[in-house]
Amino acid sequence: MAPYLDVRKAAGSELFALETDQMTLGSDAANDITVSDRKVSRVHAVLQRYSVGWFLRDLDSTNGTYIKGVRLSSVHQLRHGDEIRVGDTTVVYRDPATISDPHRTLVTEPPPELTRREREVLIVLCRPLLSGGPFVEPASVRQMAKQLHVTEAAIKDHLGNLYRKFEIEGTGERRRLRLANEVLERGALTVAELRDGDAGTAT
Repeated sequence: MAPYLDVRKAAGSELFALETDQMTLGSDAANDITVSDRKVSRVHAVLQRYSVGWFLRDLDSTNGTYIKGVRLSSVHQLRHGDEIRVGDTTVVYRDPATISDPHRTLVTEPPPELTRREREVLIVLCRPLLSGGPFVEPASVRQMAKQLHVTEAAIKDHLGNLYRKFEIEGTGERRRLRLANEVLERGALTVAELRDGDAGTAT
C-alpha cells in the first residue's frame, strides 16, 4: 500500500493516497489534497517524492506548516506517524511499508561543505522556489549572473563545482532544478536564509 495522508476532520478522517511524485495541499479545490480550513492558504504546502521517501515543503503560507509543533523552515523528510498541522487541521503521514519492514530507515545524506561564495550562488539559485507556487523553476544562469554582478561563465564555474559536490550527473538545464531540490532536501539552506540572505558578489 502506498503512503497516504490521514486528514483529521470534525466528521472523521479523510485519507489521501500519495500516488504521484508531487502533490499540493491547500484550501483551494484545485489542490490534490484539499483542506477546508480558513487558516490554510489556497496553496499551502507541497509534498514531493524522492528516491529516499516523501518530503514536505511549506509554500510560504500565511500561518505556516508545523511538524510535531515546530514550524517548518526547510524541507522535511516525512516519517510514519508524523503529525502535520496546517491552520487548525491535523494531518498524519502514514507509510505502511515502514510498519511491515521495521528495519527500514529513512536517511537524508548531510549536505557537503560549502564555501561562502557557493552558498551565495545557491541562495540566488533557490530563492525563486519561495515565490509560493509548487512548480516554480530555480533562477537561470543569466538571472544569477545579473543578481550577483558577475559573468555567466563565473556562474557556470560555480555550478560545475556544486554539481560535483552534490553528485548531480548529466547535462542540460534540468540539472539546476535537480541541484535546487537536492539543496533543500538535504538542508543545505534554510527558508530563512533564502528569504533574508543578502547574497553578495560571487567571484
